Amino acid sequence: MNILLWHVHGSWTTAFVQGPHSYVVPVTPDRDPDGLGRARTFPWPASVREATPEELRETPFDLVVLQRPHELGLAERWLGGRRPGRDVPAVYLEHNAPDGDVPGTRHPCADRADLTIVHVTHFNRLFWDCGTTRTEVVEHGVLDPGHRYTGRLERAAVVVNEPVRRGRYTGTDLLPALAEAVPLDVFGMRTDGLAGRLGLEPDRCRTADLPQGELHAAMAQRRMYLHPVRWTSLGLSLLEAMHLGMPVLALATTEVVEAVPPGAGVVSTRPDVLARAARRYLADPAAAAEDGTRARQAALERYGLKRFLNDWERLMAEVCS
Repeated sequence: MNILLWHVHGSWTTAFVQGPHSYVVPVTPDRDPDGLGRARTFPWPASVREATPEELRETPFDLVVLQRPHELGLAERWLGGRRPGRDVPAVYLEHNAPDGDVPGTRHPCADRADLTIVHVTHFNRLFWDCGTTRTEVVEHGVLDPGHRYTGRLERAAVVVNEPVRRGRYTGTDLLPALAEAVPLDVFGMRTDGLAGRLGLEPDRCRTADLPQGELHAAMAQRRMYLHPVRWTSLGLSLLEAMHLGMPVLALATTEVVEAVPPGAGVVSTRPDVLARAARRYLADPAAAAEDGTRARQAALERYGLKRFLNDWERLMAEVCS
């Protein structure tokens, strides 16, 4: 199949384009958010090619994967009037948990007979109100980075983008108390100056923004992975940490309770419980490694790439038929 999708989430797209199809990502002269083109820091195969909006008008497609509400109109314009879901089969991939009035949040594509909304977690499908639109869940898949855990550094890895702006959503306000239990290394975009904003000594909260290849190596050296997120979809960085063989400390919110089984770390709605677990891992590296091994096995079984691609093959065959 020839599949059109926008480069929106690099990690998710990296897994998706490992399938057996041809993938086209729009590119614009300034590579704005609607035309990022191919990823530059993720390993995408040669089956992913760029196309300008002008080239898209003449390109036949078997499927359009939409990921943002405005892409419905954008796709119709760039495809020369072909309407996603009507003239070209289409699915709407919803990456996020709902926001705002959460129990009653209506999805932008609710009550549409021409689309299928694909959620990345069962929690998200439960909380979005999609009306009569068909919904499916295809859980995340992760390219296995290998069992690289050493845990030699007595610190916790945290991966979050824009922790200051996102604040309580990502549990940024919880970091000072957790940093008393274990020094933190916070990786992600726009993390500069985080220690000062939180009133922490620099050594208790270090930050860095690394390419994915370097990030995995750095994470694996930390004793544990900390996921203090209150409200987002299931973070791929959490699943990557588990694949690396890291023990996980996470708030028991959204899909985390499904993703992290007993014995793979500690999951709780109480930050003080996570702090005690962090101190235990610092004092007992063998226990941390054992829990990390169980975390990796759980991630391979539930979030492996083969299962992910097979689920998408099944769904695409249904939609395109």
